[in-house]
Amino acid sequence: MSIKVMVVDDHPMWRDAVARDLTESGFEVVATAGDGDQAVRRAKAAAPDVLVLDLNLPAKPGVQVCKELVGHNPALRVLVLSASGEHADVLEAVKSGATGYLLKSASTEELLDAVRRTAAGDPVFTPGLAGLVLGEYRRLASEPAPETDPDRPDAPRLTDRETEVLRLVAKGLSYKQIAERLVISHRTVQNHVQNTLGKLQLHNRVELVRYAIEAGLDDD
Repeated sequence: MSIKVMVVDDHPMWRDAVARDLTESGFEVVATAGDGDQAVRRAKAAAPDVLVLDLNLPAKPGVQVCKELVGHNPALRVLVLSASGEHADVLEAVKSGATGYLLKSASTEELLDAVRRTAAGDPVFTPGLAGLVLGEYRRLASEPAPETDPDRPDAPRLTDRETEVLRLVAKGLSYKQIAERLVISHRTVQNHVQNTLGKLQLHNRVELVRYAIEAGLDDD
């Protein structure tokens, strides 16, 4: 089954080149957009599996586009493709729900591999940025948690298998690595993660990893 991809960038030549490379490599480019408002409208209509997103967009910034679309469809994978390697930009993108972050200096082969891995649910980062993101997860987890709403019922229980998968997600393993470790299919791992997100009322992998670290699930 082909992977449906949407490309969002305000530079037409760059946008068209990325879309062409993806199409020639067997991906199904279902839409493109040149500004933030257009990106939100077209993504909701086209329902891509992966959104390749630039951060610097007219009308609405990329992080806001990411936040809105992941909120609308938590199953959407967002790969940020940006010229900026600034740590603040990377962390803001991840907090908004991006699955990965790749610099525009990456090769075509690196981009194609990143889109495939992003579609599979794996976090993909330009070398040197993965450690930064994990460090931010841990910093967030060390902050005081917001006060619990007294009217909210107790958090739902996870199954043993869901907890096991969550523990491995917190350790930074990809879905493929988790599947191999637990001798289950990649799709089963994805299903467990989606079920866990629903039970815990979380929206994306960032919130899931933070929850797991707060619960101490990343410790041996």
